[in-house]
Amino acid sequence: MQSVLITGGSGLLALNWACCMRNSWEPVLALHSRKVKLEGVRSAFVDLESPATLKKQLAVIRPDLVVHTAGLTSVDLCEQQPAAAMHANAELARNVAQATGSLSIKLIHISTDHLFAGNKAFNTETDAPAPLNVYARTKLQAEQSVQQENPAALLVRTNFFGWGHRYRQSFSDWIIYSLRSGKPVTMFDNVYFTPVLADVLAMSAHYLAENDERGIINLVGDERISKYDFALRLARVFGLPSELIQRGKLSRSSLLAKRPLDMSLDNTQARKQLGRDVGSLDSFFLTLQQQESEGRRNELLTAVME
Repeated sequence: MQSVLITGGSGLLALNWACCMRNSWEPVLALHSRKVKLEGVRSAFVDLESPATLKKQLAVIRPDLVVHTAGLTSVDLCEQQPAAAMHANAELARNVAQATGSLSIKLIHISTDHLFAGNKAFNTETDAPAPLNVYARTKLQAEQSVQQENPAALLVRTNFFGWGHRYRQSFSDWIIYSLRSGKPVTMFDNVYFTPVLADVLAMSAHYLAENDERGIINLVGDERISKYDFALRLARVFGLPSELIQRGKLSRSSLLAKRPLDMSLDNTQARKQLGRDVGSLDSFFLTLQQQESEGRRNELLTAVME
């Protein structure tokens, strides 16, 4: 069985990625500080700070594929700590690309849909980025460094959701847990995105990597939707009280960093390479519901330890 090393191993995406692929691949979660216990998944403490050290560790672990999910994803925290953001998002990505490139190991680098000014819908892979904040600038720098250090890498621009853990809730977690406990949520009705379920992202990215796809790809869901309508449709599938979902505007929020109003990405290229649609929101929500009934939510809640 082939092995995949996933950096940011205690993160939401890495955990769901490992759960998704553990029946067909041998996942290894690359950890920094927190420990993870997940059935059918190995873990290892991996040093991303030095390309030379990382290269030695990769030679021991011998993964067939590396998925780089590690980074600083809090947009406001990046704005407050730009040096830390540049290190976590761009410098570590460069190190991973350099080490994998020198060993000819396939690399999937996880980027973001946050790279554009937000004044148009469905940005393509060839549209010129226009980052509005520190987070976006560091992720753009990461893309450039990865392509320079490992030209064979697959760079995935995306926006995902899935079950989180005790230290990190996902966007969908926050909505579900709030509504289940009777708490109102305010959702922006003027901010648009093209979200994809984490498992669909993982399976699709693996397929593309196995078929030697490289370069930038928009791997997102087929539907452009506002955050408000996303919450309404999620509530409907999960049988939650939609009257608790209140309309809001980004301009009236207290968020620190400037954010794009439209983060939607065009996934035409991904659908062509996959030979199918990526998927609809309702199908993602039904899978999320099925994952909960099968124990994924509870498994991840107890998976990460200090």
